[in-house]
Amino acid sequence: MPFTRADVLSAAQQSLAAAGTHDRAGWIGLFTADGRVEDPVGSAPHRGHVALGRFYDTFIGPREITFRADTDLVVDTTVIRDVELEIEMAAGVTMQVPTYIRYDLRAEGDGLRIASLAAYWELPAMVAQFARRGLAAVPAGMALGRSMLTNQGVTGALGFLGGFRGLGSGGRRMFTRFLDDACDGDEVGMRRLVSDNPVTIGDNEPVSSSDLVRHLSGGTWSKLVTAGHSVAARVDRDGRRSVLIGEIGGSGRDEVTLDRIRLFGELE
Repeated sequence: MPFTRADVLSAAQQSLAAAGTHDRAGWIGLFTADGRVEDPVGSAPHRGHVALGRFYDTFIGPREITFRADTDLVVDTTVIRDVELEIEMAAGVTMQVPTYIRYDLRAEGDGLRIASLAAYWELPAMVAQFARRGLAAVPAGMALGRSMLTNQGVTGALGFLGGFRGLGSGGRRMFTRFLDDACDGDEVGMRRLVSDNPVTIGDNEPVSSSDLVRHLSGGTWSKLVTAGHSVAARVDRDGRRSVLIGEIGGSGRDEVTLDRIRLFGELE
C-alpha cells in the first residue's frame, strides 16, 4: 500500500517518543526484524531485536532523554531529524548533544518499520563535556562502563569506542570549504572539491553542481557534526532548511577526498 509523507514522518518520530517514555517493548517494536542501529555513526552497529534490546538496556533505559526537534526532512522513505538531545546521565550530570538522526523506513505488514537508524553526533565532544562535570560524573561513568560490559560484553564495548574514529581536521576543513563555496555561489570551487563523485538528493536522485549551487547560494550553514568518516551540516536559505551529509575518504591526513554528498531537502 502507498504511504504518505506524514506516514513516513510519524513512523520515525515514534522512536524518540518511545525512548523518552522508557517504552522498551514499544521502541524495539518500531524496528524491522533485521533493524540496524549505528549510534553514533562510526561505532559498531547493532542488528536485530535481541541486539537492539541490549542497546536499549545500555544507553536508553537507565537515562532520562528529552529533545528539541529543529527540523524534520523527508526524502522518499528516509527521514532526517535535526535535534538537540538532552541526556541526563545522573542527578546534576546532563549532556547537551547536537545530533542528526537518519531513519530509513521499510514497509512491513500493514505499516512502516525502521530498517536503519544512524545517529550523527560527536563522541569525543560528549566525553569532553562529561569530563568537565568533574567528580560528579565519575559514578555515572562507572555505571555506564559496567552496563556496557554486562549487556554487550568486551566486543560490544570496544565496538562503541569505534565512535572515536574520526575524519580528522583535514576532512572537517574540506567539508567546511565545500559549504562555504556552495553558499557563496562558487560553483567552480565546489566542483573542484567534489570532482566527479556523486551528489544526490537522498541516496538515489542525482543533482547537478549548478542546481546544487543555485539551491544553496546565499544560504548560511551551521551545526557541523562529524561522526566516523561522515560529516553533516544544515544550510538555511530563504526560510528553507536542508541537511547535507558528506562522506570523507583518502589514505591519510594529507590526502583527503570528499567522496559523496547527500542532500536532504527539496530543491526549488
